[in-house]
Amino acid sequence: MSRSVAHLLPFAPLLLFAALLAFFGFSSDKFLEPRNLVNIVVQASSTGIVAVGMTFVLLTAGVDLSVGAIMFVAAAIAGKMALAGQPLPFALLAMMAVALVFGALNAFFITRLRVAAFIVTLATLFIGRGIGLRITETRAMNLPDSFLQLGAAQFLGVPFPAWLFAVVLLTAHLVLTQTPFGRQVFAVGHDVETARKAGVPTGRILAMVYVISGLCAAIAAMVTLGQLGAVSPKFGEQKEFAAIAAAVLGGTSLFGGRGNVLPGTLLGALLIQTIENGLVILNTNPYLYPMITSAVILIAIVLESLHQRRSARRGGVRRTAMPMAK
Repeated sequence: MSRSVAHLLPFAPLLLFAALLAFFGFSSDKFLEPRNLVNIVVQASSTGIVAVGMTFVLLTAGVDLSVGAIMFVAAAIAGKMALAGQPLPFALLAMMAVALVFGALNAFFITRLRVAAFIVTLATLFIGRGIGLRITETRAMNLPDSFLQLGAAQFLGVPFPAWLFAVVLLTAHLVLTQTPFGRQVFAVGHDVETARKAGVPTGRILAMVYVISGLCAAIAAMVTLGQLGAVSPKFGEQKEFAAIAAAVLGGTSLFGGRGNVLPGTLLGALLIQTIENGLVILNTNPYLYPMITSAVILIAIVLESLHQRRSARRGGVRRTAMPMAK
């Protein structure tokens, strides 16, 4: 690999995003219209919020496959409450409570029983899906207009989902960069044994990132409910893969210890939504969407792998693939 190419690797997501904007902008006059650009941000907000939580998990070299199921069961419970006449704030609080329960469940098995995160979150994925299907009786639930009104609300001309996405991004950025907890998250992902010897409470850190991931999933479910106004059996399906893809596209390492939400995860979420939006505007066959998106993600992962190998050769960094807490 030439030195000039190697220096460009950290900027690959930004360069890819710029290339996509240029391509779709030249291909269609509608793509760069302000209304469409705002729509991209709004549509990216749900995946982006989940990806913020996933970034915390990936930074510790973990993975959370349950986020889509958490979205589903939280939305199903909130929907049932709303249809039963409960006020909207109570339904939204119930969503947060469900997310806390699932996040705590993941944290308990991973940190206390030392079960691999992949296995634990895969199990809670199926548990959440099962509970959600039981609540909805495998049928779509149309919710009261209050949910759609929440999604359509604006402040200073900016839609509510975009504001919520911005708040989550900024909060996560400050936590990761300005707090001891954020530094400890990076330390655990960089080398869990070294972090433990240095006095970092690795168990508590790992538990917290899965709780954060669950809460982000619930917030994303709230955004999605505001956009759709309904809960279907496929609600939140495959959202975990979109979240992982957004985080990795933004430069978060699958090996832990490296990544950021600003601009990284934000850029990754916008990349995914830009591809989908551009393909829709160009009237591309819908069956090609996942193929094209997957190809772009694969390219990003290959670039990430090359960057990881280059960093390892330069620094001799040792990483722990799946940290366990004592």
